[in-house]
Amino acid sequence: MEQLIFFHDHTLMIMLMIITTVMYMMTTLLWNKHTSRFMLEGQLIETTWTIAPAIILVFIAMPSLRLLYLMDEIHNPTMTLKAVGHQWYWSYEYSDFTKLEFDSYMIPQEENQASTFRLLDTDNRIVLPMNSPIRLVVTAADVLHSWTIPSLGVKTDATPGRLNQTSFLINHPGILYGQCSEICGANHSFMPITMESVSANHF
Repeated sequence: MEQLIFFHDHTLMIMLMIITTVMYMMTTLLWNKHTSRFMLEGQLIETTWTIAPAIILVFIAMPSLRLLYLMDEIHNPTMTLKAVGHQWYWSYEYSDFTKLEFDSYMIPQEENQASTFRLLDTDNRIVLPMNSPIRLVVTAADVLHSWTIPSLGVKTDATPGRLNQTSFLINHPGILYGQCSEICGANHSFMPITMESVSANHF
């Protein structure tokens, strides 16, 4: 997600420069009184305004392609988490441990406390170590779901009969929230994801 934010800021700065230049040129054209009866063509300016956008697109495309490859790259994971989507809850399996699996349901609104987030907190949180590459394997048991945590920049479709894989690394402790991002039925809005990031010693 940090890399996505950097790319977003990089693209916005390029857009800001383009908008500033175009606005300056339009303002100049509107307010000056310069005329020329003999300027029927301008080879240099036509060449410039053809090549300049191509160069700008290269400056946008190269970081974008780098980011696409980074998002698909699977590092040597220290552990694997398997998420299975159901109607309408998530099941998790820690594949590196023996018989460590649990279901995660949304906390009902009548049981919410002052410290919990409505429609986002679950009865069983995922607990993962920080600064460790994590491999996430996602599938579904019934219909299409989508396992999404926006603050991690992770969104993976859960498809019945198919395993989708992604990886991420959490670099700070805290609690991260997400939700199913694929319309999966009547209670689609009520299957949140809660992940707690802790130090390796506490894990």
